[in-house]
Amino acid sequence: MPPAVNEATGWRLQWQIFLVSLAFFTRIPVPANTPYSTQRLNQANRYFGAVGIIIGLISAAVYLLAILIWPPELAIALAMVASILATGAFHEDGLADVFDGFGGGWTVERKLDIMKDSRLGTYGAASLVMMLGCKWVSLSALASIDPALPAILLIVMHSISRICSASLIFSYPYVRADQQSKVKPLANQQSKQDLWVLIGSGLIILLLLPIEAAVTLTLVMVAIRYLCGRWFQQQLGGYTGDCLGAAQQIAELSGYMALLALFS
Repeated sequence: MPPAVNEATGWRLQWQIFLVSLAFFTRIPVPANTPYSTQRLNQANRYFGAVGIIIGLISAAVYLLAILIWPPELAIALAMVASILATGAFHEDGLADVFDGFGGGWTVERKLDIMKDSRLGTYGAASLVMMLGCKWVSLSALASIDPALPAILLIVMHSISRICSASLIFSYPYVRADQQSKVKPLANQQSKQDLWVLIGSGLIILLLLPIEAAVTLTLVMVAIRYLCGRWFQQQLGGYTGDCLGAAQQIAELSGYMALLALFS
C-alpha cells in the first residue's frame, strides 16, 4: 500500500511529485516511502520533460561508454536498448497499440478495444520495426557528422518529445471509457502552472543546442503536436494514454530527422 501523503510544501513537495512522475513512466526505483496520491499523479505531468532528461542521460551515457569500444552504429543500438529498458518500452507499447487500433478498427469502440488488447498485431509490429529502424539510421547518420551529436540529441529529444506529447493533455479530451487505464488520472484537473513548468523545462534543455537548431526543433515539435492532435481527434475524438506514447515516439524520430537535415 502506498505511504500516506504528508503535508509537504515547497521544494519538498515538488521533489515528491517528480518522484511520482519518475516511478510512473520508468522502471527506475524511487524511495519506497515516497507519498502517493491521485492529485500528485495529476501534477506529475509537469515533470515529464525532466523525466525525459533522466532517460536521455542514461541513454547518452551508454552511448559514450560503448563508443570507446565499438563502432558508433552499435553504440547507438545499445543506447536505444538502454532507454527501452529504463522505461519498460512504455511509449513503444503505446505506438504499437495506436497503429494496431487505427489500422484494424472501423469504429471508435473497436479501435479502443484493439488498443486495449495486449497482443501485438501486424500494424503494431510494422510500426515498431520502422520506428526503431529509422531512429537507428538517423542517429547513425548524425554520428557520422560528429560522434558527439547522438549523445547531446538523445538527451534533448527524450525530453522535448515527452513535453510535446504531454502537452496534448491540455488541449484535447480524454476518450477511453476504461476506469482501469493507467493514464486516466493524468487527464484530470491539469492546471496552467503544470503547463508552464512543462514548457519551461523544454526551454532549458533547448539551451544545449545552437539557436538555429533550437528554433528548428521548436517549429517541428509544434507541427508534430498539431498533426498528432488532429489525427487522434479524427480517429477517436480525443486522446488516450496509448496516443501520448505514440506522439512521443513520432516526435522523437521527427526531431532526429529534422536535425539531421539541418546539420547535413
